Amino acid sequence: MSLLTRVKRLVGIDTRQQKYSYAQDPVYGKVATARLADTWVKTTCGYCSVGCGMLIGVKDGKAVAARGNPDHPVNRGKLCPKGLSEHHILDGPGRARQPLLRKNGVLVPVSWDEALDTMVENITGIQARHGLGSLGVVGTGQLLTEEYYTLGKLVQLGFRTPHNDGNTTLCMASAVSGYKLSFGSDGPPGSYADMASADVVLLIGSNIADNHPILCTRVGEGPGKRPGRTLIVVDPRVTKTAMMADIHLAIKPRGDIALINGIAHILIRDGLTDPAYIAAHTNQYEAFAAYVAAFTPEHVAGITGLPPDRIEQVAHLYGRAKAGFIGWTMGVNHSSQGAVTVAAINNLALITGHIGRAGAAPFSITGQCNAMGTRESGFTSALPGYRKFDNPQHREELAQLWGIDAEEIPKARGMAYPDMIEGAVAGNIKALWFIATNPVVSFPNYNLLKQALESVEFLVVQDGFHPTPTSDFAHLVLPAAIWGEKEGTYTNSERRISKVNRIVTPPGEARPDFDIFLALAARLGVKEKLYPGWTTTADAYAEWQRVSAGRLCDYSPHSWADIEAQNGIQWGGERLYADGHFPTPDGRALLHNVPCEPFTEQPNDEFNFILNTGRTVEHWHTRTKTAQVDMLNGMVPNAWLEMNPVDAERLKLRSHDKVTIVSRRDKVTDVELRITSIVAPGQVFMPFHFAETNSNRVTLGAFDPISREPNFKQCAVCVQKSSAH
Repeated sequence: MSLLTRVKRLVGIDTRQQKYSYAQDPVYGKVATARLADTWVKTTCGYCSVGCGMLIGVKDGKAVAARGNPDHPVNRGKLCPKGLSEHHILDGPGRARQPLLRKNGVLVPVSWDEALDTMVENITGIQARHGLGSLGVVGTGQLLTEEYYTLGKLVQLGFRTPHNDGNTTLCMASAVSGYKLSFGSDGPPGSYADMASADVVLLIGSNIADNHPILCTRVGEGPGKRPGRTLIVVDPRVTKTAMMADIHLAIKPRGDIALINGIAHILIRDGLTDPAYIAAHTNQYEAFAAYVAAFTPEHVAGITGLPPDRIEQVAHLYGRAKAGFIGWTMGVNHSSQGAVTVAAINNLALITGHIGRAGAAPFSITGQCNAMGTRESGFTSALPGYRKFDNPQHREELAQLWGIDAEEIPKARGMAYPDMIEGAVAGNIKALWFIATNPVVSFPNYNLLKQALESVEFLVVQDGFHPTPTSDFAHLVLPAAIWGEKEGTYTNSERRISKVNRIVTPPGEARPDFDIFLALAARLGVKEKLYPGWTTTADAYAEWQRVSAGRLCDYSPHSWADIEAQNGIQWGGERLYADGHFPTPDGRALLHNVPCEPFTEQPNDEFNFILNTGRTVEHWHTRTKTAQVDMLNGMVPNAWLEMNPVDAERLKLRSHDKVTIVSRRDKVTDVELRITSIVAPGQVFMPFHFAETNSNRVTLGAFDPISREPNFKQCAVCVQKSSAH
């Protein structure tokens, strides 16, 4: 089987084709799934941000099969391995089924009344002693939009703490901040359709084959798939996506800013910009042009390790394209310069006019299934509807919509997620509430995180699964319903609002997060004030429509019924900024001068490798869900470390040796070594999914000063052969 065939099979199984027909289930094999199901429920996948439409087969109250929705415009019948097996998480052995309260050092079952009463008593007691801001809350891009909106009101207007953030800060905060820097607001300008219609697609730090497999079908598998289309992949590793590329730029770590500025230099030097667009729709062009004048091909080559003529070639391809598309994910965002790197990408689109047109967009490919919905409706880096905390008019608009005094709405955002963790270590945050997230595995610098969890007086973990590495630290565990057990909406990377439907009932005593939030509001005595007459998520959606009306992210025209009937609807239409008007004070986008700084922790003689972390297609985040699916866990049961053959020979290591990765902070032991030219000499790569070999024991606590997103992608380590047991 050819490499290309293997990649094609891995990144998307088309359930419309005879080879992968409706009658084949990834776990049941050749058993006809159509015979297993009495009914098929239409819904949307709850893993990544692609937002694939699904049909879930149900028999005798149990989900028994999954297939792609052939009528859904996002995936057109295709699903990746996670989607094909998603129904198995609903009755996985690791589901949380009852509230647990720590008594005498042990988590013991309690009633919901005792659990919620204890939670409110402890948190309000802590706030009475230490101030309202002693509570920190971290939500997730896994919640429904309706739930996240409800949570935001509860945290900031009910518990009255400003410290509310989401685990999306660990993946997409830099995209949000970068869009704000350039355009004045969050909101991806383009669509998946642009990936297919562009004649040049430039992916920077975006391994969509592993992270967003169905999007691979938008760019094709080679130059023959879409004549005239060129796929360029910028990544230090030879990823599966790089294997699909027409041009792979194997850039040195943190060389992306230099490359982007170098492309801008060539575009300006060779007259490949759009002067009319620049004059009409941007500010600060003269200063920007002067700044990038120093980024000559030779200078950029020294930083990036790329040949000058290759840099010239890529710049000319993008500059001469009728429609140029730039997409990025965590390779850009996971950086202490992530926000400004996004702004640098936006610079390229603005000076060439590659924005607001079919095929032309600077496009952030989001992480979680509803990271977009939570960004729009939450109270984290912005007020609901992309409103600003420091804008009195925005606060007054919300106050009138909610029937409250504007003074009750915070005038500034509270602590971001990383700052809450540091605040807990410093003693300023005394209570933490985590919702559908597993920071013990996902947060950088594990030892700092552990100290924070052990420092707080009260830790609540609300999750669909228990035990998890994080719930093991909890004083209170609240069992929550998950995807397939509740109803509402997700919004994907292209701003497409899709319907999520209930398939089965939650196991045991587990409750939807929405119901938990309302029950807590009742105990705080604010339910009718914050949620007048609410009983279901439909009530939350109706209010969210009113709150978002007239804003950039306007949901008001789109009913649940319309969304379901049309297999999702994009707010803002196919693309934003077609008129060249941006949500800034003067309607113009802003060009930024972005310096190229070395990453925080450089290798030296002792720690002589640069560690990069990332994902594999078979697993999701910290494996809270995918570890429950035998098919997925069996495909990739353990982590591994990739090392170049040159380095392995120098260290006298062989394939499948067990190695220990050591940083200045900690070590990860007994990781299987894979010797491969996928990584360059001096670099190593490890997936972050595995609690058993937690890569974040060695990553560092460096964060973007604007977005507060962690620098997961580069830290200095050494690699040693593990001692024999």
